[in-house]
Amino acid sequence: MYGYVLGSLWFAYLHLQRLSVTVEVSGNEDLAADANYIFCQWHESGPLSLQGCVPGLQTFFGQRPHAWMHHPAWYTKPIHVLLTLIGVQRFVLGSTGHNGRRAADELVTYLKAGYSTLVAPDGPSGPARTLKKGVLHMALQSGVPIVPVRVSASRFLRSNSWDRKMQPLPFSIIQVVVGSPIVVTESTFEESFEALTHALG
Repeated sequence: MYGYVLGSLWFAYLHLQRLSVTVEVSGNEDLAADANYIFCQWHESGPLSLQGCVPGLQTFFGQRPHAWMHHPAWYTKPIHVLLTLIGVQRFVLGSTGHNGRRAADELVTYLKAGYSTLVAPDGPSGPARTLKKGVLHMALQSGVPIVPVRVSASRFLRSNSWDRKMQPLPFSIIQVVVGSPIVVTESTFEESFEALTHALG
């Protein structure tokens, strides 16, 4: 009940908040509708991205089905419910320190099957805006390109959490800039690391 009630209320709140928030998306027109991607953004912009996901992921995360890695702790159940309502179809339970390697391997299996995903490469506990190479290994193993996503808002408050999440304020403009896909190979691994760090800002 805890998860379903809070998750549903959160989903309703996002719809209500969307009435006073404008979301502007650019760059996604260059993505192929029949391809899957590993979307990548900093952990701090999660609350802003949720506004872009309302009422569904297709706004800027593409038409393919999505499988996301999700922290297995019981207190994250409302997030699980919220993401299900938004349209995430498969969840892989795990994160750094919580069967993260096994979860990453399972997520790669979904990517090979045609699913897209969203990864915050500085999560789940930071340091903030510091790229970890796990997302690059997933791209290398699956052959699926990484798409960097930069999200900002004209009006926001920051939380006191490790990542200082950006919470949008009413009547703010949220800008979502979708970057060019980055294909990771053995020979371009380090080059891709630098390109992704630069693209995320």
